[in-house]
Amino acid sequence: MIPDARHPPILETERLRLQPLAGSDAPLLFPLMNDPDVMAYWDVPAIDDPDLVTAIVEARVAATVAGQAIHWAIRSLADDAFVGCCSLSEIDRWHKRGEIGFFLHREAWGQGYALEAMRGVVAYAAAAGIRRLSARTHLGNRRSEILLETLGFKEEGLLRGHILRDGERRDCHLFGLLL
Repeated sequence: MIPDARHPPILETERLRLQPLAGSDAPLLFPLMNDPDVMAYWDVPAIDDPDLVTAIVEARVAATVAGQAIHWAIRSLADDAFVGCCSLSEIDRWHKRGEIGFFLHREAWGQGYALEAMRGVVAYAAAAGIRRLSARTHLGNRRSEILLETLGFKEEGLLRGHILRDGERRDCHLFGLLL
């Protein structure tokens, strides 16, 4: 059964709760998207306009409602603190595939939260009938590459000039996981 993204589940891990991203999460997401270190390896640079972040969150919520993706807010079970976001996007029901993504507050780096959250997303995708996951990293984002390799993803290639950011083309590594 391919996931019905219009009714996204709440996922829980040992330390985290992944709940569907909501419009009310935009103010929590703004500090992440305004942090140049967090955004260093994203398709867009740091965003200093809270209204633009609100529009991005609303678009992600709309993509979830349309069944094209599931975007989750990552929260700590201990104190309900907002840790970051993750997603299962580009859901293709015919070919049973999707793409994962994640980013966290800088203060949450190095604590294993991204790995824990993504293990939950991968397990959910597998249980829901997804048979292939992909992920992209910008060149130089070794921390994310190590995380993907730990999850069992294999590097599949180089997407040359895949992203146009700050007037320059950026290469990306493509990773894949068969479930």
